[in-house]
Amino acid sequence: MTVAATFEIEYLQYLGPDGKLAAELPHAFRDAQVLLPLFKQMLYVRTFDTKAIALQRTGKLGTYASSLGHEATHVGIGASMRPEDVFAPSYREYGAQIVRGVKPREILLYWGGDERGNDFSGPKHDYSWCVPIATQCLHAAGAALAFKLRKEPRVAVTCCGDGGSSKTDTYAAINSAGAYKLPFVQCIINNGWAISVPRSAQTGAKTLAQKGIAGGLHCLQVDGNDLVAVMEGMRRAMEHARKGEGGSVIEFMTYRLHDHTTADDARRYRGEQEVKDAWARDPIPRLRTWLTSHKLWSEKQEAAWVEECGKQVDVEINAYLETPVQPVEAMFDYLYADPPPDLLEQRAAAIALEKRA
Repeated sequence: MTVAATFEIEYLQYLGPDGKLAAELPHAFRDAQVLLPLFKQMLYVRTFDTKAIALQRTGKLGTYASSLGHEATHVGIGASMRPEDVFAPSYREYGAQIVRGVKPREILLYWGGDERGNDFSGPKHDYSWCVPIATQCLHAAGAALAFKLRKEPRVAVTCCGDGGSSKTDTYAAINSAGAYKLPFVQCIINNGWAISVPRSAQTGAKTLAQKGIAGGLHCLQVDGNDLVAVMEGMRRAMEHARKGEGGSVIEFMTYRLHDHTTADDARRYRGEQEVKDAWARDPIPRLRTWLTSHKLWSEKQEAAWVEECGKQVDVEINAYLETPVQPVEAMFDYLYADPPPDLLEQRAAAIALEKRA
């Protein structure tokens, strides 16, 4: 038999769920001290996420997509990028965005229905939140093409979920990145569910990482709950791209510990034992255990830091709540330089209804 091609998908894991070494650490992370600020960032993101859910439950925020359980993946992605790189997120990667300078108050503004939240702090060249599934992957591929044409040493990074990896947008982005050898990193965040559709029902592929093989990209699967694995996987991909060696697809194995959004009830479609097992792989306890074993962290330090996180997040929440609401006509005023007559009629009607109260 003649074989046309073969491939393998490497899997990275350095810290197991018990917080102990599963493999020899990459050189950059042999000093546990370098992980401490990232761990603190993960705790900050979880504190923010908890308070955001509480805001939604009390009617002070619209539908919100929780990032619970994704902290290592998101923070690791953001921390692996340079300011000049471009990030094209979906709608859940707050950890990556906060690391890149986005303010929590801006995240809340967006989910509160105010598009001014999309004019966020941090790199102005980063893309806004993208709710349509996987369209952001094409945006990132386009940015990567621009970087190559301009000979700029920049990388475009995008994220989609396991469900999003089945969209034609993702495949087109991967194909373009391979065909043009672009500085592009496709992060597939496999959290087990595409809303209520399990990973097992979404594709026959053994891994989601291998979806990049057909496009000619370098592919890797990592334990997305292991911050070290996330950082090392991203380091390889970013270095590969900067050297002009093309794009990568990284599948981050994690789990959605909360509902898909606050409009969802995951108890309708997944069992209690599955979720219980997933909590045993929570990214925060494993890194806490590792840092504690190196005498870099303690319960007392964590209690103090979480309290400080709460205070900082409360400042952001208050800033969000105190932001003056835009007048109703704002939804019409930034669509056209010369609005058509029917839109002007709708604008007038909306203003009239607003004044009725």
